[in-house]
Amino acid sequence: MKPIVIYFLVFFTLLVNGQESFSKSIEKAINIVQTQDSTNYKRALNIFDNAFKQYPDSINGIELYYASVVAASLNNRDKAFEYLTPLANMEIDDEGYPGWSNVLDEYANEDYKNLLKDKRWYKLKAKALVDREEYFNNLKVNEKEFFMSSDVELNAKMPSKKLYKKIKSYNPYLSKQQQDYSISLKINDTTNTSYLVHLPKNYNPKKKYVTLIFLHGAVRFSRLEKYRIAQQLLGGWNRFYTKYASIYDVILVFPSANKTYNWMTSDDGFFIIPKIVKQLKSSLNIDDNKIFISGHSNGATGSFSYLIKQPTQFAGFYGFNTKPKVYTGGTFIENTLNRSFINFSTDQDYYYPPNANDSLSKLMDVLSADYSDYRFNGFPHWFPQFDESEPAYKILFSDVINRERNPFSTKITWEFDDNEYGSIDWLTDIKLDTLDTKKSWHQHLNFEIKKELKFNKNDSLVEVNVNKKAFDFPRKSGKIIAEYHNNIFRIKTSCISSFTINISPEMINLKKKVKIYINDKIYYNQRVKYDNDFMLNSFKKNKDRKQIWINSLQFNV
Repeated sequence: MKPIVIYFLVFFTLLVNGQESFSKSIEKAINIVQTQDSTNYKRALNIFDNAFKQYPDSINGIELYYASVVAASLNNRDKAFEYLTPLANMEIDDEGYPGWSNVLDEYANEDYKNLLKDKRWYKLKAKALVDREEYFNNLKVNEKEFFMSSDVELNAKMPSKKLYKKIKSYNPYLSKQQQDYSISLKINDTTNTSYLVHLPKNYNPKKKYVTLIFLHGAVRFSRLEKYRIAQQLLGGWNRFYTKYASIYDVILVFPSANKTYNWMTSDDGFFIIPKIVKQLKSSLNIDDNKIFISGHSNGATGSFSYLIKQPTQFAGFYGFNTKPKVYTGGTFIENTLNRSFINFSTDQDYYYPPNANDSLSKLMDVLSADYSDYRFNGFPHWFPQFDESEPAYKILFSDVINRERNPFSTKITWEFDDNEYGSIDWLTDIKLDTLDTKKSWHQHLNFEIKKELKFNKNDSLVEVNVNKKAFDFPRKSGKIIAEYHNNIFRIKTSCISSFTINISPEMINLKKKVKIYINDKIYYNQRVKYDNDFMLNSFKKNKDRKQIWINSLQFNV
């Protein structure tokens, strides 16, 4: 059956008298259909018929959908087409779906299996195919407009300082014709997904904007959407993101993931968010030091995973009902020292127990990590559904507005177990040496979880005893601790074979020699000069106007 966007929202717009009676009748009929008790389908269809006859001006797409499905299930083809035809001909239904999707999407053949051999179905499908092609052509036109930009000359033959300044002030951006854009994203040669970009109402390409990326949950049960619909993403559970993004002029981004390609359970999809950020930077005037990730449930775990594995592009991370754990490798908790994380937890959450959140907070205090946990008592895992969640969004957006990334932090602590994630800010291309002996200071931090909340046979949430570790460490890892001050870099490594230091004039005095000590031995003692080709290629790779590298130094340990 068609995925329905939180049906109770329909009733927020109830009028009085007739409209209220119509809505009550429709709600009753839909409840019958949703129970999937076919013995009552005739009763449901009669309720639909009577309500439609009495209140013809009140009919919306969701009512037509349910009425057509129940009529088709009863093999009442005339009634089914009576309701399905106007639904299919809608440009956009009240849930934001294009009308043609009711005939062509994957659920349609099951919903309308009794209609598939009817001539009217062939006719309806033929029109739907034309409408779909027009819809996607319009998306392509809008996408092309979204990525339009002006030409800005960046040439490696320019004087070095001039090129550096040109990159820093790079602004090829143009005004946008719309507020919402559904953008396609290629995953591989056969698979695509999409993301929605929601701009501030008066987007100005001369102004730099804060950007917040929201990662959805339930990735195991989600599908890759070929297009994203603003009406579905900006309301409901996300309504407070929309509200406060409007107040503070924040760009919102909503990507789509599934079981195979996502930000939590699979490295096959972990590239999605960094790739989106690079695309956005080619089209929108984004503040490179104010890009953030938030999420709920699996999305919150995804946000935490980017903090642990790939935080360079981001200023801070947030999670609602988070399970703070990396599923694709080790959870190296000291990596949180490079950024920040704010968690919004509840005391009735089956996904991650309150006692575990308390233990994590204590560990973060020991580390002096920039970490906060705000506990909301009396709420289940689906906390964002409730109006009482609004204070959490006030906290989140206050942090978003006031926080900036430090692109040239003077100290970095980084641990990883996959060379794909061996980069953090000015330390890049770090490679593992798993045959090396681990140093004594290279230890894994962990804690025990003794109790969890689970649903029993009566669907009641009860506390159960468990005995598990919070984090897993399935592979051997490498660790590097690096800092710099007054042109002197001091670096410690454990199980690392090589790494690169990227240099910015914001970090050192280019007129003086740079000294680099690795494991207390000096490896470098000379000046660093601009390398224009490297600087330009580096910018083209990451499109970062704040974290600009003018040269790099490679070392084998």
